[in-house]
Amino acid sequence: MKNNFIAAVLAVTMTGMIACSKDDDHGERKLELMFEDNTYQLTGVAKEENGRLLVNYPRWSDIYQYAVVITNGKTGKTPYPDVATNQWSHGLSGLNKWVCVQSVYFDKAGTLWILDPAAPKLETIQGNGAKLVRMDKQSNTIARTYSFTPILADTSYVNDVRVDVERQYAYLTESKGGGIIVVNLADGQMRRVLQAHYSTISDPSYKFIIDGRELMKDGKPAKFNSDGIALTPDGNWLYYKPLSDDKLYRIKTEHLRNPGMTAMDLESQVEDLGHFTTTDGMIFDEKGNLYMGDLQGYRIVKLDSALRMTTLVKDDRLIWPDSYSIADGYLYISCSQIQKQPEYNNGVDKRTSPYTVYRIKI
Repeated sequence: MKNNFIAAVLAVTMTGMIACSKDDDHGERKLELMFEDNTYQLTGVAKEENGRLLVNYPRWSDIYQYAVVITNGKTGKTPYPDVATNQWSHGLSGLNKWVCVQSVYFDKAGTLWILDPAAPKLETIQGNGAKLVRMDKQSNTIARTYSFTPILADTSYVNDVRVDVERQYAYLTESKGGGIIVVNLADGQMRRVLQAHYSTISDPSYKFIIDGRELMKDGKPAKFNSDGIALTPDGNWLYYKPLSDDKLYRIKTEHLRNPGMTAMDLESQVEDLGHFTTTDGMIFDEKGNLYMGDLQGYRIVKLDSALRMTTLVKDDRLIWPDSYSIADGYLYISCSQIQKQPEYNNGVDKRTSPYTVYRIKI
């Protein structure tokens, strides 16, 4: 990357940090509770324009009921698309069942996508079930399944997805080994790129301090690789980042779609945008504003097209803001409380409030 570009990025990043410190929008927007679950840990949220609100639950522990549900009021839920699809058990094929769903997503055409890394308890892929599924809007049945079996190791965990409706491509993050998966939705061809590149691997020197201490697992600092992913409204840029550091990266999607580019060619096209927040998910609105969480600061921030960062809301209820969806003029936010899980607290479950979905006017 050229020096003048780095200087420009640093300048706007510093401007963003200054703007953020002012908390310009803090207090003007309030969280509105849309759904809560006192028992089961949710991660993903997808809101249909003028329609349904869906959440998903990964199979991360034995406290588990359904993978995907349609919510009904603050606490009601109906398994989606039916009970049978949610009833997978060890030894069964995972191709037509939800095994361990991580993300649900509505693209801008209103099509629902369900991402199933199929790795219960974040261990290994089961039943050849790692897949991206497109649902049929009319029948609420599986329209097409894109299996990741040909390109992923059993230890992989596909995490989040964005779909370019016009070009018919999907982009996904793999959060264990680090990398981006590119899927041609028309012919089903896929490849994994930027595997273990510095932009998809959490900075080993970054201390992920949350709730006053560094997040630890098994006596070592907890590290989460490429996770959050966002596609600009024109589909020209893919933004992504590791979870457990504050760096943000982007790359032109034309390069990702070009199978003739070598690994070295692609790596040379990655742009380092600088330091912002530790976020899990992220999402663009139609105006080109990027919304991210701040896991350490219990807030939601907005980056404009010049990378100026402002605080949208800061609230103690934002316990690990996880995934995002935009519909009806609102940003929907799921809170998964990951830092309170037993494996990050010497076996003690520190959850004291429900898993939740909020929304905020944008």
